[in-house]
Amino acid sequence: MRLFDTHCHITDERFDGDRAAVIERMRAAGVERALLVGDGSKEEQPAFALAEEYDWMWAATGVHPHDASRWDEASRRRVEAWMAHPKAVALGEIGLDYHYDLSPRDAQRQAFDDQLDMARRLDKPVILHIREAHGDATDMLTARWRAGRLPRGVMHCYTGSWESAKQYLAMGLYISFSGAITFKNAPKLSEVARNMPLDRLLVETDCPYMAPVPMRGQRNEPAFVAYTARKVAQIRGMDADELAYAAMENGRRLFGVE
Repeated sequence: MRLFDTHCHITDERFDGDRAAVIERMRAAGVERALLVGDGSKEEQPAFALAEEYDWMWAATGVHPHDASRWDEASRRRVEAWMAHPKAVALGEIGLDYHYDLSPRDAQRQAFDDQLDMARRLDKPVILHIREAHGDATDMLTARWRAGRLPRGVMHCYTGSWESAKQYLAMGLYISFSGAITFKNAPKLSEVARNMPLDRLLVETDCPYMAPVPMRGQRNEPAFVAYTARKVAQIRGMDADELAYAAMENGRRLFGVE
């Protein structure tokens, strides 16, 4: 398979001991492109430094909803400065997370709204993290879409329903599947994977999190995106190579990479 891991965190400290081997394994597994996602709440951005070393890697950064209480003028300037980097192809991950509520919900909505404005102004796609907050997220995104102010983007690590997915798709957003699609308790995700248009579908690992079956319980890594692609292909009754290539081309189109 020819694969694009559209969301991975291989600069995470959990890869410090064997990052070079992880990169070798992802290439051996057919991963031809990778989008490294950083943490915009921090000064250092190792995702960009690593992406500079490889012509098949790109980077993104933004202030995650967990860190929304730290969103201020300094972080706004920092994220905007990184968006000018030649390897920057997206702003994110940004959004709402009402599962952990690590930042107050009003702070999450403000940081989300401000970063959506920035992405629209800079013409960058957004990587959207929405967890147990689809009501508020849909309201915010729909209002922007109707006003012509919604940036293009992707629902990263999607775990919502088909009904919510149809709303996001109607707004022109992409939907990305992670290892969660392989879990036995994910019937609603199977419905989404089966019914959504092929030209809006992406795959990712979100590593080191969300390792797919049969690797569940282990540290996730980009090579494992192959399991997710095969599962989505199985659900859709497609050839796995065809599915993987379509998802790669979708990612290339959304993020504007060669």
